[in-house]
Amino acid sequence: MMRAVDRRTALRAALGSAGVAVLGGALTGDASGQRPGPAGVLRFATGEPTAFYAAFGRLLTAELEAEYPRLSCRVRTTAGSVTNIELLRDRRADLALVLTDTARAAQGTGLFPRPVPLRAIGRVYETYLQFAVRADSPVRAVSDLAGHAVSLGAAGSGAAVLGERILHAAGLAPGTDVPVRHLPLAAAADAVRAGTVDALLVAGGVPLPVLSGLDDRPGLRFLPLAGLLPRLGDRDGRAGAGLEEVSLPQGAYRAAGGVATIGVSNLLVCRPDLSRTVADALTRLLVLRATALVPDNAVGTQFLDAGSLIGTGSIPLHPGAAAAYRSLHG
Repeated sequence: MMRAVDRRTALRAALGSAGVAVLGGALTGDASGQRPGPAGVLRFATGEPTAFYAAFGRLLTAELEAEYPRLSCRVRTTAGSVTNIELLRDRRADLALVLTDTARAAQGTGLFPRPVPLRAIGRVYETYLQFAVRADSPVRAVSDLAGHAVSLGAAGSGAAVLGERILHAAGLAPGTDVPVRHLPLAAAADAVRAGTVDALLVAGGVPLPVLSGLDDRPGLRFLPLAGLLPRLGDRDGRAGAGLEEVSLPQGAYRAAGGVATIGVSNLLVCRPDLSRTVADALTRLLVLRATALVPDNAVGTQFLDAGSLIGTGSIPLHPGAAAAYRSLHG
């Protein structure tokens, strides 16, 4: 089981994440100036404005622009992993943050009409599936959600896909046994507060500010999910890609400490045609500047070490990233 880390431990981890995409022209090496490196206008597909991906993206783009003055970075907030892969597919982004499970699905499942070729810069960090109900709710387990309205994450997010799998694993039919909505996080929180939604699911670092607000009023209880992992696996019974049992850390929320949930690894992925120079430069910056890329509120986010960075599973590393890792670590 993965150990929860606090911010100080995360700041020592030799790993971070970044993503860029071309806008109106190919990325190039800046061989004419004293500081060689990529140049261009860069777009980074992240996630919802109030969630972890976007916070991470803002930190990353600040580091990129400081290191490479000829880069002009753009953080694009999105619904999440599925939308980000669609942006890569449609050439409206070159890199993005996605759940490992969703990245694997893009290689050939019903989730996408046809396979989307992806390469990875690295396996960058791990977040938590957080399935919360109001503290005064009678619901104690996912199987108790029959007849209760739930929000399973915004349409286009990886959490939305995993959420339906979790309901099926608990023996519930989404839309039949359980009324399902796909609301952005802020709207889902408002609905829980108003009582029009009984539970919400999100994948992210802990504590998430939006959930912290709900935990203060009206109060939250977090449902255990780890027991459903065996039913989220493939035909051979293996857990889904990038999924493992974790415990919500003590102090993240008032009553969440020790709840056994599911950790979800996250990848920085790109189109195969991303410049080797850009991939190399990004990888070196991410390894060396990881301590600057931890959002202030992310006390429970799992930042992985340099050895885990290359563990991207069935998504192959971009050649430029692989070359950078070899150079840095042998």
